[in-house]
Amino acid sequence: MTSASPASSRLIATVDALRTALAESPDVLGFTLGGTIDEETSAAADADGVPREFLDFCRVLDGASCGPSVQLFGLEEAEEHQFYCEPVVDSPLELSPEKLFCVGMTNDAPVFLDRAGGSVLGTPDQGADWVDAERFEQLAPGLADFFLERLADPAAYARLALVDDELVEYDDWLKLLRRAGLAG
Repeated sequence: MTSASPASSRLIATVDALRTALAESPDVLGFTLGGTIDEETSAAADADGVPREFLDFCRVLDGASCGPSVQLFGLEEAEEHQFYCEPVVDSPLELSPEKLFCVGMTNDAPVFLDRAGGSVLGTPDQGADWVDAERFEQLAPGLADFFLERLADPAAYARLALVDDELVEYDDWLKLLRRAGLAG
């Protein structure tokens, strides 16, 4: 048996805390957290070319809807959004399904997993005009890091999701993070 890496142990603990808080929070939208995928599903998706890092993540958390402007796709939804990886005429971005895998959305802009290096890339400040960005910004060195450092961290999530200061207490994802004991 192999031991889990510190990042995966932290991811599992964080997701477990969020699931517990969600179960005890009838006022928070229940579709916030996805389930998990099994080995058979993972093996089939791996054979179809889905990146291993994304599948490893989906074994812990198969998607998260963090609010109206931030979503991390589960496997099924990610497979439906790969059109974002296709080249766009006159876009300076190097879009390619061979290089990128779309894993979510932030502020109407796709979030990608770099197939070669595993880093999470995006253009969060561009919104719907993301194809006009000059280059991708590295949002995190990996998918687990993106979830832990950008989505499970209340301050980082509020910045990424552009949550207005007056609405912080009403945001369901921030409410869930607080109830899970993840608020700094």
